[in-house]
Amino acid sequence: MDPKSLVDRIDEKACLDFLSKMVQHKSHSETEGEKVLARWMAAELAKIGVEAELQPFDDGRRFNTIGRLKGQGGGKSLLFNGHLDTNPVTEGWTVDPYAGLVDDKFIYGIGVSNMKAGDAAYFCAVKTLLEAGVKLKGDVILTFVVGELQGGVGTLAAIKSGVKADYFINSEPSDLVAVTMHAAALSYVIELTGDTRHLSKREESVDAIAAACDIIPRINAMTFSGARSDVHRSINRGHVGVVHGALGRDLEEWRPPQVADFVRLKGSCRYAPGQTQEGVLADLANELRALQGRFPGLKAKLVPEMIEGRPLMPPFEVSPDSRIVTSINAAYEAVRGEKQPTGAITPTRFYGTDAGHLYHELGMEGIVCGPGGRYNTMPDERVDIVDFLDMIRVYMLTILDICEVA
Repeated sequence: MDPKSLVDRIDEKACLDFLSKMVQHKSHSETEGEKVLARWMAAELAKIGVEAELQPFDDGRRFNTIGRLKGQGGGKSLLFNGHLDTNPVTEGWTVDPYAGLVDDKFIYGIGVSNMKAGDAAYFCAVKTLLEAGVKLKGDVILTFVVGELQGGVGTLAAIKSGVKADYFINSEPSDLVAVTMHAAALSYVIELTGDTRHLSKREESVDAIAAACDIIPRINAMTFSGARSDVHRSINRGHVGVVHGALGRDLEEWRPPQVADFVRLKGSCRYAPGQTQEGVLADLANELRALQGRFPGLKAKLVPEMIEGRPLMPPFEVSPDSRIVTSINAAYEAVRGEKQPTGAITPTRFYGTDAGHLYHELGMEGIVCGPGGRYNTMPDERVDIVDFLDMIRVYMLTILDICEVA
């Protein structure tokens, strides 16, 4: 059976129904619901003839679902990676976030974009191939993890258990573009300590809020040392996201006539493969030394913010000439009749994904490419139906190319 006839065999209604059922599982991160969905996914894998395993980690408090479709031998193996847990529901929804509503254009629901549509797409791709009687040379490994929202603890647990393949596809929402590079994330805290006076003597003070107003746009405009190329530098970004300023470390607010002598800033920086956390912190420290020169008497303290039990998301990159990239490019062009946008593409290049762990821990070549993105993590989160169905077709063709028909 030729590839075109295979992708034409997709049961579109069944695929949408499957995704809708996934959305109906309330799988907020670190809740009982993520376990329920993991068990359900294992049962669904078994129904279609894929070997399924519930893989515990975190002392058995959480588990991943791992599916393995064994090939006949002689082909390359391909791993799909996505997470089942979702963010909680925010305000502003106009549809039921757990109904899995499908209209003539979209499918709606919390986590449908981030990232149950990606999970369902590779499940449905394998299911369609199996129903068509296709046998492959190489293995297909389907990882449905949890804990990506806590720094990728689920994927790290899967790696520790021995999960590995020749290539991977991480199905985070990219609006079907092929992302070949994304940044690492570093969180930090800056404390600025000035010297207070009553506003009548403001000229004698060291105003911590004024210093913060000076440094914030400078941090937001930063790039970092050690970038290997202009493309690597393009995924550099500094950001300040939290600002607290008032009197003293306890941030007393009851005395507004006083010049504020303490500000705490919290932010995040994004940096590229080849750059380091230490280099980013050194660049931030240089900015703070310059700030102290502009505000004599100011004291500035910088510390990285580490959350216990939560790993850093490392950066990811792959050569555009890698077989997995050229394979998914060809599949996309076959499905849509146009070239697939490929590269360090905004906004996905600033994301953190489990692709970083697969790249950093195992040295695997892979790609970030999934349905959804433009309506990601917002009220009435949704995915274009045509994107979801085309992603299934692209995944099918990529599996056929990488793993080869036996």
